[in-house]
Amino acid sequence: MKQESPPKHLDVRAFAHAAGLLAGQDRLSKYERLVQETGGLGAENVLEWSARGELRIDDSGAEQVWLHLTLDTSLPLTCQRCMGPVDIAVRVRQSYRFCESEESAAAQDAEAEEDVLVLSPDFSLVDLIEDEVLMALPLVPRHETCPVALKLTVADPDFDAALAEKTQPFAALAKLKTGR
Repeated sequence: MKQESPPKHLDVRAFAHAAGLLAGQDRLSKYERLVQETGGLGAENVLEWSARGELRIDDSGAEQVWLHLTLDTSLPLTCQRCMGPVDIAVRVRQSYRFCESEESAAAQDAEAEEDVLVLSPDFSLVDLIEDEVLMALPLVPRHETCPVALKLTVADPDFDAALAEKTQPFAALAKLKTGR
């Protein structure tokens, strides 16, 4: 089913039992934390998403509720090398297995390849999407090759000239000592 925004409240168990499929696209402006991360730029960029529910039976015959999430977007960030704008493409392909309690999720999450979350009839797909995009961002956004030449010198020639012109306090004492 195609829709604009992901549901704020999703019964994941029912979604998995129905082998549900939701897909759509949103403007980044609908995600407050993403807009903050971009400094308000790119609010009109599109975030494409899809979510698929799946019910699996494990080796012991117990039901396992799964959610598969796909996200694609581009966020305008600041290159930390040249300090210019850089568009960062974000692609997320993540699967989640749900269990009944926090304790069970914490115990299973360390050993599982997939993320393990707590099953809730009031699960927020919107928050999950925003969290995943934020976690997929690079720690240090930058261009592969910056479009402007970078100034990589440590010292400034004007600084060196000013340092040379600076009077040396002990030079005056040396003149007194030698009588010049």
